[in-house]
Amino acid sequence: MTSGTTIPTRPVSTTGERTYNFSAGPAILPEPVLKQAQQDLWDIDGSGIGILEHSHRGPVVDRVFEEAKADCRKVAGLGDDYEILFLQGGATMQFAMLPMAFLTPEATADYPDTGVWTTKAIKEAKRFGNVNVAFDGSEHNYDHTPADDEMKLTDGAAYLHYCSNNTIYGTRYGQPPSTTAPLVCDASSEMFSRPWPFDRHAMIYAGAQKNLGPAGVTLIIIRKDFLEKANTDVPTMLNYRKLAESDSRLNTPPVFGVYVMGQVFRWILNQGGLEAVQQKNDAKAKLIYDAIDGSGGFYRGVARSDCRSTMNVTFRTPSEELDKKFIAEAKERSMDGLKGHRDAGGLRASIYNAFPQKGCEELVKFMGEFAARAK
Repeated sequence: MTSGTTIPTRPVSTTGERTYNFSAGPAILPEPVLKQAQQDLWDIDGSGIGILEHSHRGPVVDRVFEEAKADCRKVAGLGDDYEILFLQGGATMQFAMLPMAFLTPEATADYPDTGVWTTKAIKEAKRFGNVNVAFDGSEHNYDHTPADDEMKLTDGAAYLHYCSNNTIYGTRYGQPPSTTAPLVCDASSEMFSRPWPFDRHAMIYAGAQKNLGPAGVTLIIIRKDFLEKANTDVPTMLNYRKLAESDSRLNTPPVFGVYVMGQVFRWILNQGGLEAVQQKNDAKAKLIYDAIDGSGGFYRGVARSDCRSTMNVTFRTPSEELDKKFIAEAKERSMDGLKGHRDAGGLRASIYNAFPQKGCEELVKFMGEFAARAK
């Protein structure tokens, strides 16, 4: 940069208030976590060095990893029979990493297809072995997750992989699928939003940027007896067992992402744990779903009512033109990120754990006003 060059400034809120961030991800984080991160970016633990600058093999980062793993176990209610890993590559990396480790050319894995992310996971798994699409949600426009009697499972399957919450279509499972195979869950868009039988799973994974932390780190919870079966004839950085042995630090890990995730785990515990978090999430989602159902048909939900997500509320107005107008006017009211995913269209309000109820109330108020003007 030459002498005298100025860096252009960006607009800031004139009121000092934060915009209601309905984005599906990267998404809202708890304000106490952001405030603690502000402090620790400058100086963590009185070390005189910020978290971004510490060695990933030094005592400060050792503590960050140890506390994050311990608090993760507390939130999930799991013991030492599970390994906690913090990996790179996003949840999408797990679409390939999982079958690379646990699916052989002679074996078959079950994959119920409930939307975009499972479709991508199926495509990757087919590179390594046989895939049985146990349920084809495309036949129903992905409007629901399958009941057990809708799935066709494989005897002796290597594992069953499912996505517990569909960010794009706004559906979720009420309970995990029933199977005798090892159960693997992609919980990226709802991780730690409600009590879940984590101990029924061989592995659970989640990209952080929706409900756990910033983009760039993925949480893996994997049972040790399942981990022992992982194929080790894979590239070192894709070797679950090597990553576990190195405490997720085969190379320089996304330290800041792990730090923030650890702060989020602590925040969840301070909220009262998953039962308390679920109560708040259910109440927030009910406000919006009641507005949709009570609109006299002006708003239409995308997901079937018995499979509605509390994290991603998907809906439409009577036309694409009105959808666009809704998004533009909402943004003028400091409500951002309401555009639906390109594969589903319409509108989507993502209201993750940290999203405030006040924001849901403001959205519902705006929905009523918008419908009254448009009719």
